[in-house]
Amino acid sequence: MLADRLRAVVDTRIHRPEAIAAAAAARRRPDTLLGPTGKLMVIAADHPARGALRAGPDALAMADRGELLDRLVVALGRPGVNGVLATADVLEDLLLLGALDGKVVVGSMNRGGLAGTVFEVDDRFTGYDAAGIESMGFEMGKMLLRIDPGDRATAPTLEACARAVDALASRRRVALVEPFISHRDETGRLRNDLSTEAVIRSVTVAAGLGNTSAYTWLKLPVVDDDPAGMERVLAASTLPAVLLGGEVPDDPEAAFRQWEKVLRLPTALGLVVGRTLLYPPGGDVAAAVDTAVSLL
Repeated sequence: MLADRLRAVVDTRIHRPEAIAAAAAARRRPDTLLGPTGKLMVIAADHPARGALRAGPDALAMADRGELLDRLVVALGRPGVNGVLATADVLEDLLLLGALDGKVVVGSMNRGGLAGTVFEVDDRFTGYDAAGIESMGFEMGKMLLRIDPGDRATAPTLEACARAVDALASRRRVALVEPFISHRDETGRLRNDLSTEAVIRSVTVAAGLGNTSAYTWLKLPVVDDDPAGMERVLAASTLPAVLLGGEVPDDPEAAFRQWEKVLRLPTALGLVVGRTLLYPPGGDVAAAVDTAVSLL
């Protein structure tokens, strides 16, 4: 990012912090959650707040805030991109840069389950709450739900997510729930089970959270252990679902082909992709984003 633009953001934070709320109030909100393709295309950048900075082989790829913002501004400026997912610090930088007009803004809510910690499943709501999302005029709140049958911390996280679903629904804001069945491996690292059966189970649990599912959408991984796997996953609920990108794949073209097939299914309403598009092999953010948009 150009030094003068980054300096302007920092100067505003120092001397005029009230400008952030003013920029949120002045932001032009989108007319619909779906873009011109009838799908939702969201760029995700809430990883740093959970201590997850890796993209591909670079363990600290997302640690340079100026570079991350530069990549986000490029991605959000591409035709067909109509949303962004991030924590308050990143979204406020983007507000000050004027990058959020007309975009679906998704506030990331529970970032307390820091990556690689013993308390990772105890995913507390340390980011946005429903009141904060409403006050900023944002459209959605996203929550991560790891369900580990062997970890008692799963139960309070389930309860917290249910309460967040209720709080968002009462404000007519969409709750974007990202569920996984997770287990500790032999090294103690938390791993998500991406088998069809496990993802189906996570869908049924997430869909039943709260007093109403009227404003609940799901954010789901693409399974690849059998050809009809995603048909079975999406058949487990009538809730709208978007596909997540996950880690930067070794073969991006294969990932794109996989997304394209799933997006033909009736409840698949779009993509929420972060590192795969922001840090693609070769570094061409615009080309990676354009390829993803073309799938819609």
